[in-house]
Amino acid sequence: MTEFTPLASQERGEIVWSPDPADRDGAALTAFLRWARGHLGVDAREYVALWRWSVTDIGGFWSAIWDYFGVVHSAPPSEPLAGSSMPDVSWFPGARLNYAENVLRWRGEQPAVISWDEAGRQTTLSRDELRDHVARAAAGLARFGVGRGDRVAGYLPNVPETLIAMLATASLGAVWSCCPPEYGARSVLDRLTQIGPTALIAGDGYVYRGRTHDRRQVVADLVSGLGGIPLVWVRRLPDAPVSGGISWDDLLAGSAELRFEQVPFDAPLWVLYSSGSTGLPKGIVHSHGGVVLEHLKSMALQIGIGENTRTFQYTSSGWVMWNIHVGSLLVGATILLYDGAADYPRTDYLWEMVATHGAQAFGTSPAYLSRCIAAGSSPGKEFDLDSLVTIGSTGSLLPPETYHWVFKKVSPSVFLRSTSGGTDVCTSILGCAPLLPTRAGEMQCLPLGVAAEVYDADGHPVVGQPGELVVTQPMPSMPVALWGDSTRKRLIDTYFSRFPGVWCHGDWVTIWADGGSVVHGRSDATLNRGGIRIGTAELYRILDTVAWINDSVVVDVPRSAGESSQLVLLVVPQHGYALAQEAVVALRRQIAAELSPRHVPDRIVAVAGLPRTINGKRLEVPIRDVLRGRPVDAIASVGTVSGYDALVALDQRRDCILGYTNRADTGHVTDLRGADQPGAIHCP
Repeated sequence: MTEFTPLASQERGEIVWSPDPADRDGAALTAFLRWARGHLGVDAREYVALWRWSVTDIGGFWSAIWDYFGVVHSAPPSEPLAGSSMPDVSWFPGARLNYAENVLRWRGEQPAVISWDEAGRQTTLSRDELRDHVARAAAGLARFGVGRGDRVAGYLPNVPETLIAMLATASLGAVWSCCPPEYGARSVLDRLTQIGPTALIAGDGYVYRGRTHDRRQVVADLVSGLGGIPLVWVRRLPDAPVSGGISWDDLLAGSAELRFEQVPFDAPLWVLYSSGSTGLPKGIVHSHGGVVLEHLKSMALQIGIGENTRTFQYTSSGWVMWNIHVGSLLVGATILLYDGAADYPRTDYLWEMVATHGAQAFGTSPAYLSRCIAAGSSPGKEFDLDSLVTIGSTGSLLPPETYHWVFKKVSPSVFLRSTSGGTDVCTSILGCAPLLPTRAGEMQCLPLGVAAEVYDADGHPVVGQPGELVVTQPMPSMPVALWGDSTRKRLIDTYFSRFPGVWCHGDWVTIWADGGSVVHGRSDATLNRGGIRIGTAELYRILDTVAWINDSVVVDVPRSAGESSQLVLLVVPQHGYALAQEAVVALRRQIAAELSPRHVPDRIVAVAGLPRTINGKRLEVPIRDVLRGRPVDAIASVGTVSGYDALVALDQRRDCILGYTNRADTGHVTDLRGADQPGAIHCP
């Protein structure tokens, strides 16, 4: 384990925020630290010492979380952790509990859920009403024969029915899996046919960016593709008749008593999926107990969400942030659910909703914050954001410039937290703590219980240098399985083959000695320039601020047979802009001056569009593979990416993009083969 001690701020972002002493003293994390000292004799008065204990005595730390938060259970564990080497470990053997019971232990008239959508519908459910809806939904699912270990699938937007269906499924000891309604039938079936669901709960459509999207035919295709399983309709479109199945109201008909099937700690709770952009999506299985413990810790201690906190995470039902957001209910928070576009009908719409609903915690993405900057938004001036205590950003690197914008244009006192983790662990591996200062461009710390390090190519720990992000001690929320992987071979190949017994996360990261960190990009998307690996995040920090660039991606691909690779930058110009040679020259000079000549692309090519994941992340590896000649249909399918047609177009224009032809589609004659030959290339 790497020792973490304070480090001078050389080559690091400046400190842009520090907690107020009164806020530090009143933080839930401070209360836990005092409790650990008083009840467990933990020798820790500051966060770093507490973290060191949490990853040195892994079993003791997670037992402390179990006791401190009073996890509801019917049988206690015999020990916190059995086994000595990942992945062959078992958490809390002997324990019996239920995720839904821990979520729904909060009672009363306090709002549990507030939701709204673009169509103007708004719903509020109290804690007691949520309990009642879950009880009746569970009884309805039981009438379909759903029981422990069965799978229930959702094809639903971010609405209360999705939450209720998930909790009802969990209460029965069944396994939940959901795809958002923007996915096409093929991509949904790629996921759901793996798990063989017993029932499907589906919406008939949704409204996004002012347009109505009818999904009734897709739902019919799903039912057929899944063998004619029982169907429950959630009506989102007015006056749209449906056939087959029963309505949501029919599912919830009558009264029912809330019951919770008691399951082992590691029993499957839900199946999440990898993006599916590089092959058939992996079904990632998380456990009841692992999610309960991890989300109790994350919400209360790392973020500061507690009883009656109003928390708003902009997410779809298919992103892991939906599952993490729902975890706020474990600590008695009120969650705000929104179904619609982030920037419709105007860019600063989400900030208006923060003010309208008095949100204290708001979660979004760097992409949304960048759009606000580009639009010239000043949310703190336009809206009353006095309620706002913390802003979370995840999904990609949060550039230093965005930190400064938040403190200048949103609030000078808000706790801005950038985190990185993902679907695989359903939490953060690089995270935040309200007791620590924030540096521009960095994640603050390693979360409690997360023994993260950076390894060089030989598997040696390095500090303050980029390398592979690894986790050297088990975490309760690591997957208990990949669905259908009975021998665990795929699980081991995915996470443990690079460094046996050590989780390799696949990110290219720097962690400093005090726990601060920066993600440079995905390991398999890093660029090799003259034997030196470069993270793509450095380039995007510049590209995302260039006024004439609407979207961009940078990949390392072969020039032609037998030649070394070249760095290709694909850009989508803003509407009304054309890629001019002067702009290309200026961009090259800017990259060379702010980063290094090694970062300068060999080719800068304008294209009509670029694909992204459904959640808005850049698709560097799939684009690279297409440009290397791999068939598009072997990389992604319609519905697995946003802008699938753009991926097909890149394949069709591959010769132009890579310079194998002198003549681009527009008739613009260009043949560039090096960074010293600037020019504008158009491959629309």
